[in-house]
Amino acid sequence: MRTLTEQDIRTSFVNCSKGEAKRIFVPRDLEQRPWADLDFLGWRDPGAPDRSYLVAEREGGFAGVALRLPSARRGFLHRSMCSLCLTTHPGGGVSLMTARKAGAAGREGNSVGVYMCADLACSLYVRGKKALASGSRFEESLTVEEQIARTVGNLSAFLVKLYD
Repeated sequence: MRTLTEQDIRTSFVNCSKGEAKRIFVPRDLEQRPWADLDFLGWRDPGAPDRSYLVAEREGGFAGVALRLPSARRGFLHRSMCSLCLTTHPGGGVSLMTARKAGAAGREGNSVGVYMCADLACSLYVRGKKALASGSRFEESLTVEEQIARTVGNLSAFLVKLYD
């Protein structure tokens, strides 16, 4: 992924107003992010535990998405799989993240959802750059490059739903 600036991030959001985008918490460590290993930039808002954000490359530009997480947590024995990178996590390691749709549909209250790694580190899990606390990744016959392509494809399919 290309390196992003705070301004790139703030102007990329497709499902919130310009005023809301100005108030979004943007990580201060953008220079230290492993950009070459990221398929999208994702982060949680430390001041609002029910909010997270992601920015991905789309059609030559960037698409930023404001996401909401449910407040209920699952038990530790329950395991879930991320629908983007197919990593399994126990408990609250995977969360249903919902996003208001772009444009008029979003203003009418329509939204879409996707089950994602709660820490939004899908890119790092696929590449083996981030270890799982107690979850696992299935042994696959796909190469890492093919797994990355699948993750990017799954993310792109989610982003398309924002515009439907």
